[in-house]
Amino acid sequence: MPANQGERARRRLSTEERREQLLSVGAKLFSESPYDDVWIEQVAEIAGVSRGLLYHYFPTKRDFFAAVVERESERMLRMTAAVPGVPVREQLAAGLDTYLGYVQAHAHGFRAFHRADAAGDQAVRRVYQRALAAQEQQILAALAADPEFGPAFEGAPQVRLAVRGWLAFTTAVCLEWLRDGELTREQVRDLCARALLGVIA
Repeated sequence: MPANQGERARRRLSTEERREQLLSVGAKLFSESPYDDVWIEQVAEIAGVSRGLLYHYFPTKRDFFAAVVERESERMLRMTAAVPGVPVREQLAAGLDTYLGYVQAHAHGFRAFHRADAAGDQAVRRVYQRALAAQEQQILAALAADPEFGPAFEGAPQVRLAVRGWLAFTTAVCLEWLRDGELTREQVRDLCARALLGVIA
C-alpha cells in the first residue's frame, strides 16, 4: 500500500478506536513480557504510529500500562456484575461462564492485568490493587444482598478474607487453564463455583 494510502487509513480511526488499538497492542506485549522489558517503541511500531502520537495518548509508560490494567478491570467488572434480586447460587454458574468466556476471548488482556502486581512501579501496582478491591466489593455486595448468605455474613471479617482468597484461587486456575487448556470451560466453571460455595458455606 502506498504511504499516502496508509496515512489515510490511519486517519480513519477515531480517537477512541486509536486508543483501543494501542491498548490492545499493549495488552499483548505486557502479557508476554515483564513490565520492564516492554518498550514504548515496540508498541508504536506494531500499531503503525509514531512515538509522538502514542505519547499524545499516554504521556508515560506508567500511564500506558495503568490504562491497560484499568481497561481490563472495567471489562471484568461489567461482565461479572450481579443481577439484583437473583440468588447468588442461581447466577454463579452463569456469571462464571461469562467471566471465563472473557478470559478466553481476551487472554492477552487478562494476563497483562495480572502481571501488574509484579510490576516494580508502585503506581501501577496501586491501580491493580484498586481493581481487585472493586472485584472483591462486587462479590461481597452480591453476597450481602442474598437472603441465603447475607444475614450470616454481616460484619464477619472472615467473609472478606474468604472472597479475597477465592479471587486469588480463580486467577491461578484461569492462568493455568490458559497455559495448558487441559480442562474444558465447563469443568473450570464448576471447579470455581464449588470453591466459592465451599469457602462461604
